[in-house]
Amino acid sequence: MLITAECQSIREDGGMSIPRRHSDPARVAAGERTFFITASTWGKRGLLQSSRAAEPFIRTIYDYRGQGKYRLHEFVVMPDHFHVLITLGVDMTVEQAVQLMKGGFSFRAGKELGLKAPFWQRGFSEIRVFDSDAFENQSQYIRNNPVEAHLVRTVEEYPYSSAQRSDLNPMPERLKPVFLEDLYSV
Repeated sequence: MLITAECQSIREDGGMSIPRRHSDPARVAAGERTFFITASTWGKRGLLQSSRAAEPFIRTIYDYRGQGKYRLHEFVVMPDHFHVLITLGVDMTVEQAVQLMKGGFSFRAGKELGLKAPFWQRGFSEIRVFDSDAFENQSQYIRNNPVEAHLVRTVEEYPYSSAQRSDLNPMPERLKPVFLEDLYSV
């Protein structure tokens, strides 16, 4: 049996082999992706509890959104962490987006507030959002986080959240459910 280097689909022992990959894995990118992201302050200290720090952080996430780095659906800035719900395009990784938020704020805090000590805990957590139910669940979690933490009684009372903002990006169309009757309606 002749087996070429280009197509090794059958091994000599009759088993299947893994075909060679011809594309550069570094250049393979997924399409648009939506993530729920959480990152914490250094040592979980309450570094974001005042408007002096929370408002510049909010400006930072809006600045990068304005530059087209991601679409911003929801956010909350808690005293010792933040949550965001964002959608990334093919040219941005979740790691890059978080680095922009955390690094951009650290730079701004150093420049505007004179903060020099480490601000962020290393790393972050992310949950990939695949459908409208997950999107709504994560949105509700973000909006209710200050109430659940007993910082306020209602979501409207918390000033460092997207709960009462109208300038957010809507849910991506690809997450919205498609109903069969919509597909076949004439």
